[in-house]
Amino acid sequence: MAYVIGVDVGGTFTDAVLDDDAGTVLAAKSPSTPPDYSRGVLDVLELLAEQLGRTLPEMLADTHHIAHGTTSSLNALVTGDVPPVGFLTTKGHRDSIFIMNVEGRYLGRSPHELQHVLGQTKDHGLLPKRHALEVTERIDRDGNVVVTLDEMQARTAIRALLADGVQAIAVSLLWSFRNPVHERRLRELIAEEAPDLFVALSSEVSPRIREFARNATTIMSTQIGPGLRDYLSTLENTLRDNKLVGPLLVMQSNGGAVAAKEAPASAISTVGSVLTGGVVGSVALGRQLGHRNIISTDVGGTTFLAGLIVDGEPVRDTTTIINHHPINVPTLRVDAIGSGGGAIAWLDAGGNLRIGPRSAGAVPGPACYGNGGTEPTNTDANLVLGILPERGLLGGRKPLSLELARQAIDTQIAKPLGLTVEEAAAAVYTVQNAQTGDLLRKTVVEAGHDPRDFVLYAFGGAGPAHCAGYAAEVGVDEVVVPLGPVASAFSAFGLASSDIVLAAELSDPTVVPFDPARAERNFTDLENRVRDGLERQGVTFETVELHREIDMRYSMQLAEVTAPVTNGPLDMAAIEDAAAAFEARYAELFGKDAGFREAGIQAITFRVRGVGVLPFSPELPPVAEATGPAEPASTRPVCLVAREGFVDTPIHDYRELRAGHVLSGPAIVEVPTTTVVVPGGTTGTVDHLGNLTIRRAAK
Repeated sequence: MAYVIGVDVGGTFTDAVLDDDAGTVLAAKSPSTPPDYSRGVLDVLELLAEQLGRTLPEMLADTHHIAHGTTSSLNALVTGDVPPVGFLTTKGHRDSIFIMNVEGRYLGRSPHELQHVLGQTKDHGLLPKRHALEVTERIDRDGNVVVTLDEMQARTAIRALLADGVQAIAVSLLWSFRNPVHERRLRELIAEEAPDLFVALSSEVSPRIREFARNATTIMSTQIGPGLRDYLSTLENTLRDNKLVGPLLVMQSNGGAVAAKEAPASAISTVGSVLTGGVVGSVALGRQLGHRNIISTDVGGTTFLAGLIVDGEPVRDTTTIINHHPINVPTLRVDAIGSGGGAIAWLDAGGNLRIGPRSAGAVPGPACYGNGGTEPTNTDANLVLGILPERGLLGGRKPLSLELARQAIDTQIAKPLGLTVEEAAAAVYTVQNAQTGDLLRKTVVEAGHDPRDFVLYAFGGAGPAHCAGYAAEVGVDEVVVPLGPVASAFSAFGLASSDIVLAAELSDPTVVPFDPARAERNFTDLENRVRDGLERQGVTFETVELHREIDMRYSMQLAEVTAPVTNGPLDMAAIEDAAAAFEARYAELFGKDAGFREAGIQAITFRVRGVGVLPFSPELPPVAEATGPAEPASTRPVCLVAREGFVDTPIHDYRELRAGHVLSGPAIVEVPTTTVVVPGGTTGTVDHLGNLTIRRAAK
């Protein structure tokens, strides 16, 4: 027996899914344990072992691999909880990271802030100026050494940083992506002064053109590298002590995993690891259900996440933004807002009801948890409305207090607005659905797609309670809620479904058409680097897939769009095909006839994405067929529409549902780890895998 385990560490809960080679799928959920999240990982693994009737060492001894998604990297950057880091760059270019170009005024800004873009300040320095030092050297745009590295001056700068207490050093020199010789020599000099110091080179972390983004990416990767290294080392050692034989893998922003021992070197690639698991899981489930266009939505305790799958492939991006800085990381495109189950409801200065982005988190949690939280949250509102059972969450292992939930909503929302507690709770539910619907419009419509062409997948602890509402906000007619063991642990299911994915890239700007031999040289070098990286993972793959692509743009524009490139020997026709693919995608994003071929097309960055396909990945097993109608386990008063008030609503136990069962809304389906709302005017149908599909009822 061989197991594959996915572990998703969220801000509130830690989820795990186990799959074996016989097709068994199990899931577990346990509270996260900040600041030491590794304790929560062991807790949830213990729960899986209990379900198997085995000890933790027995289970881990038979585990092929564990795929782990961690919040530690992202949380460290967002909160600024990072160690002091030094920065070495080319003489005359230190202030790039402080000037931030014009991007510092608009990156990561809300629409309201963008209306007053000139009033935005660039007060998001990544490190103090005394930790940013210059070295004398210069390489030109063609990779030629114009000024040799002054090693004596470099040693002086390194010693000054060490004397000032830095715990890692980022090195990003001008045009180093064309020739990294000086960056590599600086790493050697640093090692001579401090052999154990963490060092990151821009030529390895982010070999792309554009100085500011490359600098920011390298610095931020350096800031989280030591912490990620220590966390993963401790976790892996603990798992080894508990007899884990297979590798510990870490999820990356690109939708694939990497060996834990390799992850710190490219630490910045892990910042979106917990965001992408659900999208990967949606791709896997979509293959089973035959869905090619999917909106993936995950409402956890802290955030609402939305990703997109088009024609069976997740939508990808080449950059992301953290704290108003551009990050050069190949990633699955996932939009996020602080609107999870623990998002706090509050009133702004104008008396308007707002939800999030602050969250009650795992500690103290929503008011109804009884752990000292006093601010009302989405979870408190759902309890007051009867959506959640008073006996609590996690099958009763997490008791809830209706009295504390009512008190928090009454004091901070209902009385200031002149509403009853029930009316205030209904308002929270409505606003939550509306603002998550707004994010879906951004995710789908702004990417050039029609929501009516998609099926929406909903998961996470709070997602199934709200999915019918936010799907209706954007006009999606079909919603699939995974029930069974992966109901609220779907992101962990995605982690367990993931393969190992590595990407190598290199900026080499040129004008289309260009000599195919130039592209061939770039791709051959990148493919060799990817193959070498895959060999270091310590895993045997079923197959290895290599995908080529080029980031292109129209001349004199900044908007780069990624175009696929055929494998095999390249000729001029292949280059023209890539340019045509670029233009087609550009038109989808920005509108028909928005492009201007006469301006010319530039190829900017060449990239190879390597996928090491792992031996097996989870699939949801089929469930038994229904032999009669679905019978509710009970009824209780539930308020889903404020003007209709509380209505006696059938409550179904998911364990009693079978393939073919049809539920007429309003109805509630209770799963130990989540609750599904089937509103009035809709029906919920159980499919052959046990998923509940919610559709508008036929008129």
